[in-house]
Amino acid sequence: MAFDKSLLSSSIKTEAKKLGFLFCGVSKAEFLEKEAPLLEKWLNDNLNGQMNYMANHFDKRLDPRLLLDNAKSVISVGLNYYTPQKQSDPESPKISTYAYGKDYHDVIKDKLKLLIEFIKSQIGEVNARAFVDSAPVMDKVWAEKAGLGWIGKNTNLINKKKGSFFFLAELILDLELDYDIIPTKDHCGTCTRCIDACPTEAIIAPYLLDAKKCISYLTIELKEEIPTEFKGKMDNWMFGCDICQDVCPWNKFSVLHNENSFNPPQELIALKAKDWQEITEDVFKKVFKDSAVKRTKFNGLKRNIEFLK
Repeated sequence: MAFDKSLLSSSIKTEAKKLGFLFCGVSKAEFLEKEAPLLEKWLNDNLNGQMNYMANHFDKRLDPRLLLDNAKSVISVGLNYYTPQKQSDPESPKISTYAYGKDYHDVIKDKLKLLIEFIKSQIGEVNARAFVDSAPVMDKVWAEKAGLGWIGKNTNLINKKKGSFFFLAELILDLELDYDIIPTKDHCGTCTRCIDACPTEAIIAPYLLDAKKCISYLTIELKEEIPTEFKGKMDNWMFGCDICQDVCPWNKFSVLHNENSFNPPQELIALKAKDWQEITEDVFKKVFKDSAVKRTKFNGLKRNIEFLK
């Protein structure tokens, strides 16, 4: 079926906004030539720690055409999760803002399915795959290519008008669309606030993260005991960490999300420091029933809480 590329690209972006996405951009599905040597060096230097999956499917990670036959386009979307709301007890072990509400994987996948259905309603059958942080796709690179922002010194994607508190996801499809060919310029300038603020010195150089030192890695990805060298350096984070985003000047432009699924349950916000110390598996299952925190499991969260003592 013939279709107007420009019109379809525009209508996809409009529909994405209707579905609640903060951004939507399109780039050409092609081999990531610039990123290939950078990724290879990062892995060879063992900066991925125990995240062995980062080394798996190396070729697919660099070429979306290996993830979908005849792939032509990568649609990148961003979904806001920012909230100024904090846990009520300032002494409580802290959870990263992104994990306050329902697991973002489920929320975004549902929206992307609706976006695929919309595209089909416009042009008929299309071969498309949705990816939400669970496959060998370089989310930030594709988002940068699509003009959604730039990859900052803290290695997060930053948008000049909205900051960085948003999730990234993609649709890869076998349709040729109008591509957003002018990526956003880097606006980090001489600022080093994220580097200076990281208590574990995980940002070992501008734009370079040693995951093995990152609090998010230590509290979520690391399956064994947290190395004693980080004792007293975790700034009371028990799941994830927001420090390098909290200090980023661009996040003064962050706006409250409008996704009800991301609102934290009251029992999570209300838990006191003492409650966390005494948390049972039953309470964990109740509070984090639909949460991304399930990923660390009860024993993992208990390990993190014990380490913060």
